[in-house]
Amino acid sequence: MSTRYSLRTHLITTTLTLLFFAPLSLYAQDASDLIGRWNLEVKGEDMSYPSWLEIQKSGNNTLVGHFVGQFGSARPVSEIEYDGSMLRFSIPPQWENRRDHLVFMGQFNENKIKGKTTDEEGNTLTWKGWRAPDLNSHPIEKWSAPVALFNGENVDNWTTQFTDMENSWSVSDGLLKNKGAGNNLISKDTFSDFKLTAEFRYPEGSNGGIYLRGRYELQIEDGFGAEAHSEKIGGIYGFITPSMNASKPAGEWQRMDVELVGRKVTVHLNGERIIDRQTIRGMTGGALDNYEDKPGPIMLQGDHGPLEFRKLEIQVPGE
Repeated sequence: MSTRYSLRTHLITTTLTLLFFAPLSLYAQDASDLIGRWNLEVKGEDMSYPSWLEIQKSGNNTLVGHFVGQFGSARPVSEIEYDGSMLRFSIPPQWENRRDHLVFMGQFNENKIKGKTTDEEGNTLTWKGWRAPDLNSHPIEKWSAPVALFNGENVDNWTTQFTDMENSWSVSDGLLKNKGAGNNLISKDTFSDFKLTAEFRYPEGSNGGIYLRGRYELQIEDGFGAEAHSEKIGGIYGFITPSMNASKPAGEWQRMDVELVGRKVTVHLNGERIIDRQTIRGMTGGALDNYEDKPGPIMLQGDHGPLEFRKLEIQVPGE
């Protein structure tokens, strides 16, 4: 998508901003049906991507929230205007190649939201939102025996995300290797609740990730000795900060053990429990879709830096 910022874009953006920000009466006290988490899908003529919105009440009459776009992390929404039917909000760009704010306007009706926004060229995109499922979780009493997602020989159990992007993944010496920025790798099998074990290593300065159900990025990043952060190793990107940074120096083999049941995630990194049954509120940027009530694959992020895996095993609830 082009990053040019033209006079046409400026005029369209200005017109839309004036339209979107005509005064609305704010009745946050009547917005109980709107408050909560919403899974979104944004569509243009030749593209579609998932997004996410959380709406909360702040004080007596103000609606605020958080938003996740096509990529990037959850970002705050300082105010959501709502008049009982129409809502609108704007956020500054994060990783988008644009100067103007992203402006979303929608209509709430029968527990659904439909609306419009624009891309950086002023093209109109439509979007729809539906309430995110609770995904209530119950303890799993028995797990199956581990099954190898990577067999050490080939990637027959995997496929790439993009058809027009180089596949930088290969198998040699019993290792699954990503040589550098390229395609993402997606498991052909999908999963609901599971336990995942991953053993990996990366060179200095590298960056990658594992998308749980293809929707929630578990960050992998060289950050030995750094303060724990949701956007660093072991974090659920932009949402959950690990209790500590238990990573080893670059070049050493590391192990991640993940349990995901409903929205509850537990993560061990190199034997240390760094996330303990924390709730994943919504999708992270780069998610494959936002249909959280359906099983999803394991996706290995390949569009950042070199990364190697020697083990990828999964367990599912047993009988």
